[in-house]
Parts: sequence; structure tokens; C-alpha cells
Amino acid sequence: MVCIRKATVKDLLAMQACNLFCLPENYQMKYYLYHILSWPQLLYVAEDYNGRIVGYVLAKMEEETTDCHGHITSLAVLRTHRKLGLATKLMTAAQNAMEQACHCPLSFPLVAT
Repeated sequence: MVCIRKATVKDLLAMQACNLFCLPENYQMKYYLYHILSWPQLLYVAEDYNGRIVGYVLAKMEEETTDCHGHITSLAVLRTHRKLGLATKLMTAAQNAMEQACHCPLSFPLVAT
């Protein structure tokens, strides 16, 4: 069984490792730190029964506009845990957190990979 929970600073290395395995665009640790320090309520991880991070979502609020909205910065799920609905659950958690904490809509800019 996999649970979705808010990310903590202790999860950042595992989130970065998940990113390295899953995505062609990789981020430095300072990027993860920036997100968790700025929007700690908008980062979620998928954790398996062994305590291993198997997916994550990074969401943030848009700072440069007058209209309040946020977006997903990164979403990844390890290949071994795909087709289980984890990406949907991570997206839903981020969307709900954004709506509750910020009362803002979520946007989904797409980048082809």
C-alpha cells in the first residue's frame, strides 16, 4: 500500500532521486529547498509500505501576477509504481491544498518530454 502525505525536509533527497530516475529535466537541491521553504503545504510524496518515496509533486504559487493562481512544477512516479493512480492522488492532494490554503485555482502548464 502507498500513502500520500505532505513532504518534509527529510524527504528532499528521495524526491530528487525519484526525479533523476523519472524525468529528463533534473533540479538541483536548492530548487527543492526553495519550494519547501516557500510553499511547504503544497509538496506531497507517495510513500510505499517500506517507507520509500516512490513519487512526488511540487506545486507553487505564482508570484509575478496580480491574479492568485498556482501551478505544478514537477510530478514524478517511479516506473515500478505507475498505473496505480498515484499521480492522480498526488495532483489531487496538491490541488486540494492550494484551494484550502490559498483559495486559488491550479494551472497545468505542459512540457513535452
